[in-house]
Amino acid sequence: MANVTVIGAQWGDEGKGKIVDWLASRADAVVRFQGGHNAGHTLVIDGNVYKLSLLPSGIVSGTLSIIGNGVVLDPWALKAEVEKLEGQGVVINADNLAVADNCPLILPIHRDLDGLRETAAGAGKIGTTGRGIGPAYEDKVGRRAIRVCDLAHLDSLEPQLDRLCAHHDALRAGFDQPPVDREALLEELRGIADFVLQYAQPVWKRLKKVRKAGAKILFEGAQGVLLDIDHGTYPFVTSSNTVSGTAASGSGLGPNSTGYVLGIVKAYTTRVGSGPFPTELEDEIGQRLGERGHEFGTVTGRQRRVGWFDAVIVRQSCAISGVTGIALTKIDVLDGLDEVKICTGYRLRGNVYDYFPSHAADQAEVEPIYETMDGWSESTAGARSFADLPANAVKYVQRIQELIETPVALVSTSPERDDTILMRDPFMD
Repeated sequence: MANVTVIGAQWGDEGKGKIVDWLASRADAVVRFQGGHNAGHTLVIDGNVYKLSLLPSGIVSGTLSIIGNGVVLDPWALKAEVEKLEGQGVVINADNLAVADNCPLILPIHRDLDGLRETAAGAGKIGTTGRGIGPAYEDKVGRRAIRVCDLAHLDSLEPQLDRLCAHHDALRAGFDQPPVDREALLEELRGIADFVLQYAQPVWKRLKKVRKAGAKILFEGAQGVLLDIDHGTYPFVTSSNTVSGTAASGSGLGPNSTGYVLGIVKAYTTRVGSGPFPTELEDEIGQRLGERGHEFGTVTGRQRRVGWFDAVIVRQSCAISGVTGIALTKIDVLDGLDEVKICTGYRLRGNVYDYFPSHAADQAEVEPIYETMDGWSESTAGARSFADLPANAVKYVQRIQELIETPVALVSTSPERDDTILMRDPFMD
C-alpha cells in the first residue's frame, strides 16, 4: 500500500480538509509538513463543523497527527486550537499528537513585524494573514530562530536572544517601534513551554517506526502550489514551499516515502487577497458561485475572489508537483448553470501561451481563452458514484481530466465526508 501526499493545486482553499479527513480515516498517521496557522481546513462530520488551522486534519478522527519540522509553530495558537477542539469533544493527548522538537516558533515579535510591514506597504501589500508566518521563516533561514526544543532550555537562551533581538530591534526602529522587551518575551515562553513540550519529540524517529511497521502515512499540505515561494505567483505567495517535494524535507522522511501525490482541485477557481487571477468573475455568476460555495477564508474570514476553472494553472501545478491524480471538489456549486467555461490557454500581447508566465506584469496582463460547455440542471450534491452524476457533469469532469493531463481519482459532491466518489484509491495505487 502507498503512502499519500495531499497538496492544493490552485491558490489554496480547494477543500483539502474534507479530503484529508476522508483519507485520514483510512491512514495510520497524518503529517503537516509546511506552513503555519495561516492554513484553514474545515471538516464537516455528521453535521458537526471543525475548523483547523494548525493541527493535522486527522486529529478529529483520532488518527496519529504529527506537526513536522517544516511547519512554523505558534505555540499560543496551538494551545487555543487544542482547547477549542477539546471543547467539541475531540480527545487530544501525547498519544495522538506529536510536534517536531526542531520546529521553529512564531513569536509575538513576528506577528508585530508582519503587521507593520503590511501597513507600511499600502497599495503594494501582499495580503498576508498577519500571523507572523513570513518573519518566522526568515528567522529560520537566518539562523536566529527559537525552536520547540529551546523551550526546555530557556535559562540558557541569552545567546539566541542576542542574535534575534539584534535583528528585530533594527527593524522595529525603522518603524519607530521600541526594542523587543526581552523579559516579557521570556515570560511568555515560560508560560507556554510546558504545554508544548508535552507533545515535543523527534518526529522523524516516530515516523521511521510507523513506516517500518507498514503503516499508511498521509502527508497533508497547506495552501496551494500557486502560493509556493518558488513556483507561485510571486510575490503574492506564502513563505514556504507548498509543492509535494516538501513533504520529505518537512517531515524528516526521505523522498521515497511520500508515495501517491493527490492534488486537490476545486471545480472552479478561487483566490484570497492580492495577486493575478486570469479567470476572475466580477459579475452575477461570480457572486452566485461565491455565495453557493460559501467562499470565505477559514482563517481570515475574508471573501474569496471567484472565477472559472483554469486548466492552464492546474496542469502546470500538477506537472511541478508530480501529481499522480486529482480530487475534484465542489462540483455541486456549478449545479444549475446553463453553461460552464474552462480556460484552456492565454493571450498575451498577440501570442498564445499554454503556461502561466513567471513575471508579475505578464501574469496580470494575460487574457484567458475559454472553452464553453453545456451546464446541467440536475443536482450533483451528495452523489457517491460516477453513475449518479448528470451526463454534462460527467463530460465536464472528463474534459478537465484531458486538459490537465492528470486523471481524476476522487470527486467530492458536498462538504460531508462520505459524499465522495472514489474512482482510484490513492492508498492502493
